[in-house]
Amino acid sequence: MSCTACCPTRPLPDAMRRILAGARLRRGALVAVSLAYPLLVYLAMGHFEPRWLSLLLFMLALLRALGTREPLWIWAAAGTGMLAVAALLGNAALPLKLYPALVNAMLLVFFLASLRWPPTVAERFARLQEPELPLFAVAYTRRVTQVWCGFFVLNGGIAVVTALWATDATWALYNGLLAYGLMGLLHGAEWLVRRRVKAAHGHG
Repeated sequence: MSCTACCPTRPLPDAMRRILAGARLRRGALVAVSLAYPLLVYLAMGHFEPRWLSLLLFMLALLRALGTREPLWIWAAAGTGMLAVAALLGNAALPLKLYPALVNAMLLVFFLASLRWPPTVAERFARLQEPELPLFAVAYTRRVTQVWCGFFVLNGGIAVVTALWATDATWALYNGLLAYGLMGLLHGAEWLVRRRVKAAHGHG
């Protein structure tokens, strides 16, 4: 018999609650800064040299990797480090602008790997809500993962094009705003399709 079977669950001490709340706040702030990265770089370009912004980029990637301890973001931090070194040595803005393309490339590899070695990324998320997934749902989540792979190819390609040939304002607009809007549209469309698939199999 476990201890919790006969003893009431003790509430977390105030100190522990403050530590957990602080950790959640730091993670939230880090995610917010990561999402706003293109806009922040665009605003800072006229005031700071690229070599100084490269340090900010690397610190951001490193903090995210250390905060999550996930292989995806650890490899992303390694790739970001190479971009930061290139920006630092050449004092060039292009490596900084290639960061969104790097993130898309890393996500693409992560999703492709899950197709090769299941469960897929979409299936893992689905099992958080429904641990016993039916076979039709497993097949559906595999297709969803494939669709996201296509999105990362398209989005990453546009990120490269905007970094190489578009103006700084266009690069910031697409990678700092429009790309997230497209992700939201794809997620919303997938939610609608998922409802129809579940209803067709009597799981509405």
